[in-house]
Amino acid sequence: MLQCFFEFLGTFVMILLGCGVVACTGLKGSKGNGGGWIVVTIAWGLAVMCGVFIAGPFTGAHLNPAVSFGLALAGKFEWALVVPYMISQFIGAFLGALVVYLFYKDHFDVTDDQDTKLGVFATIPAIKNHTRNFISEIVGTFVLILVILFLSESGNTAEVGLGSIGALPVALLVVVIGMALGGTTGYAINPARDLGPRTAHHLLPIKGKGSSQWDYAWVPILGPMVGAALAVGVFYIYILLC
Repeated sequence: MLQCFFEFLGTFVMILLGCGVVACTGLKGSKGNGGGWIVVTIAWGLAVMCGVFIAGPFTGAHLNPAVSFGLALAGKFEWALVVPYMISQFIGAFLGALVVYLFYKDHFDVTDDQDTKLGVFATIPAIKNHTRNFISEIVGTFVLILVILFLSESGNTAEVGLGSIGALPVALLVVVIGMALGGTTGYAINPARDLGPRTAHHLLPIKGKGSSQWDYAWVPILGPMVGAALAVGVFYIYILLC
């Protein structure tokens, strides 16, 4: 299916660039080492923008299971396409992370810190408290989906998704969420973004990689889905009032 291919391709490029900037700023010996949080959040926003450019004309550019799920709940997307989109997003995220590893393999090999290596692939909380980490992911995704829903109300295209509200607004939305709400968990706000690369970390023969921390993995998977559902609930209140 053409739509699934472009969801895959858009997500692949998004993760290649998004996880790529984490590798660039975090891994030992990289010319970008020490670039910091501002570099990471801006680059992640631009990574999403690039994915939107690729998938937007064909799918509306969801690139995120929480977006597909939220739009379906809001009646703006076909339920029959939700699972195929999610599978495409997961595969794209997995392969994007795989290419990041191959690209930065020499730097993975000389980096000793296991959390730094895992952090290239998956989100890790700054302070591990699963309850508060879960709330953080809910809130971040709530903002993402709510803004998408409100912006799409005034859109001029038939498609609904990240692409329907324009690549630049999407990029800025992701940047501000990262800068304002990303400090606690690393702001997955996207189950595929975390699960695909975390699976890659688990399977790849990364030198001295340590644990993939699967005990935490449910937080960036379920948190965004709950956040999406809550955003749709608020959006329905808006519809009823208007």
